Amino acid sequence: MSRRLEDARILMYSHDTFGLGHLRRCRAIAHALVEDYRGLNILIISGATIAGAFDYRARVDFVKIPSVIKLRNGEYTSLASHIDLHETLKMRESSIRHTAETFQPDIFIVDKEPMGLKGEVEDTLAYLKARGTVLVLGLREIMDAPHLLEAEWKKNSIMQKIDQYYDSVWVYGPPEFYDPLIGLDVPQSLRRKMDFVGFLQRSVSRGKTSINARKDNYILVTTGGGGDGSDLVHDVMNAYEADPTLTQKALVVLGPYMPAAERAKLVQKGEAIPYIEVIEFDNHMEELIDSATGVVAMGGYNTYCEILSFDKPALIVPRVKPREEQLLRAQRASELGLVDMLLPEQSVDPTIMAEALKRLPSRQPPSKSGGNMRLEGLDHISQTVGRWIDGRGSHLSLVGAE
Repeated sequence: MSRRLEDARILMYSHDTFGLGHLRRCRAIAHALVEDYRGLNILIISGATIAGAFDYRARVDFVKIPSVIKLRNGEYTSLASHIDLHETLKMRESSIRHTAETFQPDIFIVDKEPMGLKGEVEDTLAYLKARGTVLVLGLREIMDAPHLLEAEWKKNSIMQKIDQYYDSVWVYGPPEFYDPLIGLDVPQSLRRKMDFVGFLQRSVSRGKTSINARKDNYILVTTGGGGDGSDLVHDVMNAYEADPTLTQKALVVLGPYMPAAERAKLVQKGEAIPYIEVIEFDNHMEELIDSATGVVAMGGYNTYCEILSFDKPALIVPRVKPREEQLLRAQRASELGLVDMLLPEQSVDPTIMAEALKRLPSRQPPSKSGGNMRLEGLDHISQTVGRWIDGRGSHLSLVGAE
């Protein structure tokens, strides 16, 4: 049931340096909102190199800012090697500010990085706050290990700035799963702004069919963006090579950010294993997960939401550095009985991996094995946005409306 909103505008920011997670999360929220409200226009500012590889619904568009990539050690560099990082950040900062000035949003939603990459959004936050835009920070249900997050935020007084600028902080998970600011000293004024919206439910887009859609019984192996996913794919392939009784068909999606040399190596290795099909990327991952028998993944936020949304047995092998976010999510989900987990040092043992892969298809789905999964994030966000935009005349009804 969609409601008409007269020319309401939402601007979203997704810094996107390494994976697809931020952009895919923003896109899921944007699509749910334009479906619920006619007359709402959403613009996503994204640094993802492949922002244009996805399709967007009517009234959702994106502005691409110059790409910056995160190296494995956590440092950043410009994607265009002839432009230095400082210049790239200056271009990004002025593009973000100019977009905000031209678009004049009612609501600005910032994904994960409170002040943007290297502080690039702070100037725009100050400008929009002065003109009465509602400012929202969206946080994953798990950011990182508390000591790592605290060190990162202390340097730049991030906690104080979140409290100073933002009207609301949405946590994309239920409170009983995890608290992203656990172990940090959070001022009460900021705690009051936090709204645990629940996980963001995913669905298969109507009328779109993936060119890789299959009808047979297969497990899906996905590493998200793939930038650091080659170890997991090697582990799966090694298990198949080592155990001739492992005959379960597998579809492996390498991800668009996997380095070319790694990709070539895995495509070649996969060709020698009769049960494995390797593809590079699919912009309709939801369909591939929906029709899979089980999922093997590193367990980033979006893949985890898809595992819950489509209720799939899952084996998670989390990345453990530079962030511990995937590890913490996998440990918590495994403790709740929602998924099976192997640590990277277990996954690398072909015998252990082969056994885990053989168990996967008969594992109970999350809905049978765990408690309440709480996938009401998109509905909750939609109701909040509707309430805010209805109260546009008086900003008092906006802030503190939670």
